[in-house]
Order: sequence, then structure tokens, then C-alpha cells
Amino acid sequence: MILFVRHGQTAVNREGRLQGRLDAPLSELGEVQAAALATYLAAEPVVRVISSPLVRAYDTAAAIARAHDTNVVADDRLIELDYGDWDGIGLRDVPPEDWAAWRADPSFTPPGGESLKAVTARIESFCAECNSNELTVAVSHVSPIKAAVCIALGVDETVTWRMQLGIASVTRLGTRPDGAAYLLSFNETAHLTPA
Repeated sequence: MILFVRHGQTAVNREGRLQGRLDAPLSELGEVQAAALATYLAAEPVVRVISSPLVRAYDTAAAIARAHDTNVVADDRLIELDYGDWDGIGLRDVPPEDWAAWRADPSFTPPGGESLKAVTARIESFCAECNSNELTVAVSHVSPIKAAVCIALGVDETVTWRMQLGIASVTRLGTRPDGAAYLLSFNETAHLTPA
């Protein structure tokens, strides 16, 4: 089973900007969210913790790994979609015609960036390698996690535009005996609600 975890908040996503490959650290709230994730997942039988190499994901993963007395392994396949020239701009600043093209075509590539199809290809490779009964925590970003859900559901990437994935959320994927992935849960965030 793979528990996909979206990293905690950063100042960039708090401001509603495309973060992509910008290597922003966790905000103060993001650090609190990472600690909440570690507590939430502490009783899970985690065998390994794998993370995107970007610091916001890696630091979130480190909090989870400490709760399981293990180390974090970085995997480039878990990195966020490359928004290219759009890294750091506000969502409202993406030209409307480009926004429409992006939503309609999974092969659309932001200028100097990467398509949703490319993200799916690398996540498919990652999921195939993690195909086991052992519990892996994979700390990643919104686009790769949505790609994993599309793979599990057997749908194309245009479905990602119909999903809302919260910061510091947990999404669980299982694997059938034939290797096919299936969705167990999506966007778990109860651990972020104050008691």
C-alpha cells in the first residue's frame, strides 16, 4: 500500500501562486501540519518513507520518518509538475486561453515546463516499483498525487481538474494481486482539525 502525503503549507501556496519546482520551505503552519501528519501516521506500520527532493516535501517526510525511526529516501519521480515559466505566478495570472488549453489537453505543456501526461508516466513507474504489501509513505505534491489517483481509477488526466487535494492531506492506494492499483481513500485531512 502507498500512502501519498501532500506536503505542508509554504508561503508560496498560501499566496495562491503556482509553486512547481520552486524550492520554498514550509511555513510555520506547514511545520505544524507536518507534525500533525507524523502523529496521525505514527500507529501505521510504515516500512519506508520516500519523498520528493523539494524541501517542503522532504521536511514533511522527515517528520513522519522520525515517528517511525527510519530515514527518508528522495525520489525525483515524486517532484511537482514543472510549471516552467509559470513557476511563482498567481493562478489568476495564467493567460485564460492557456488555462483553457491546459484543462482540455493532458499533453499541454506550460512554456518551458512539463505536461500532466509526463507526470503520470513517472508516477506510474513509481507506483509499479512500490507494488507490495508493505506500507510506503510517499510525500509529494498536488499534481503527482492526482496522477496516482487517475492511475488507480483508470481515468485520464483531465479528471485532475475535478479534484481538490488539500495541503498536508493523505491519499491511500492499494494494490491488487495482479498489480493493479485501486483507491482506498482520498484527501484525508481530519488530522488537521484542532481537537
